[in-house]
Amino acid sequence: MIYRLLGHLFPTTSPPKPPRRIIVLRPCCIGDVVIATAVVQALRRAYPRAHITFGVSQWARPVIEGHPAIDEILDTGLAALPVKSPRYFWRFVRQMRRGQYDLVISLVRSPLMSLAVWLSGIPYRAGLDSAGRGFGYNLRASISPNAPRHEAEIYLDVVQALGLDIDTVYPYIPVTPEAEAAVRTKLVKHGVRERYVVLNPAGGNNPGMVMDAKRWPIEHFAALADWLQKRLSADIVLLGGPKDGVLIQQMQQHMQSPNVSFVGTLSFPEIAALAYHAQLYVGNDTGLTHFAAATGAKTAMILGPSDPTRYAPYNPNTLALWRPYPLSGGVHHGVPDGWSWQVHGISLPEALKQLKNWLNS
Repeated sequence: MIYRLLGHLFPTTSPPKPPRRIIVLRPCCIGDVVIATAVVQALRRAYPRAHITFGVSQWARPVIEGHPAIDEILDTGLAALPVKSPRYFWRFVRQMRRGQYDLVISLVRSPLMSLAVWLSGIPYRAGLDSAGRGFGYNLRASISPNAPRHEAEIYLDVVQALGLDIDTVYPYIPVTPEAEAAVRTKLVKHGVRERYVVLNPAGGNNPGMVMDAKRWPIEHFAALADWLQKRLSADIVLLGGPKDGVLIQQMQQHMQSPNVSFVGTLSFPEIAALAYHAQLYVGNDTGLTHFAAATGAKTAMILGPSDPTRYAPYNPNTLALWRPYPLSGGVHHGVPDGWSWQVHGISLPEALKQLKNWLNS
């Protein structure tokens, strides 16, 4: 109620003329930052001469460094949100003031972020207004916190609040020739042929949230890898982060087919190239699966206690593997009481059937 009252005290305005300097704010985490590149694409298309800065945390920064639609990165620090402590709140406000931006795009549902953006003094402030928490924005995209909609669509509501076109706009991660060459060298070194499939059984752990329950059972992943190796006549490449070594080893113990693993040894540009050239990329509902899909890779995401209506890859040529289950909201609500993969999640036979139909089509 207090946020809605504040909203009445802060006036709204009309969309700006073509701005000179824009900052987009989506500090965390990897999946959210990847999805936010759809907004960047729309802004770049509408304002080809504008200088676009992206405010992002140190955790997610490597995902978008060197992005062709972004001119500059604003490092918001280590935290998932730079407004949670008084010290970093005011540091963040000063950062925005120094940027001399004409327009800010906030893709964060936090009232503290709304307040920080207002205090920045940026004349045009566009952002998400969920249950009145966007009171500090003067160009508000009103959203219902309970309506099941995809995060990308919600982010693009802010673009529409500016009166801009969002048709055929998707998240985008570029694949560079340098990364392609580096990955090809590594694959050849490990004896991987041109036809290969990438599987990543990890995820569910980042500075914004720990939700390991989003991981499909490792024995299912192993059986899926064996099935794909035979069906696609492809080599198997297992992918994991620096802390996923034990998980990858567990998967290998359940597998029959030969495989190669890269655990914490590839840069983000190299992961992009690896995914892009794969016959298929399969992962859990995690940021890296969104990252792979945004390269244009053929991607399958396995979802459990999270709704594909909200969190499936937003790009074409992707598949959400999921057994329908009534979910009351987004992942911030946590895992539903009593939910389990064995009882409520998609089984291995169900996943294989859905994949087979998709691959055949």
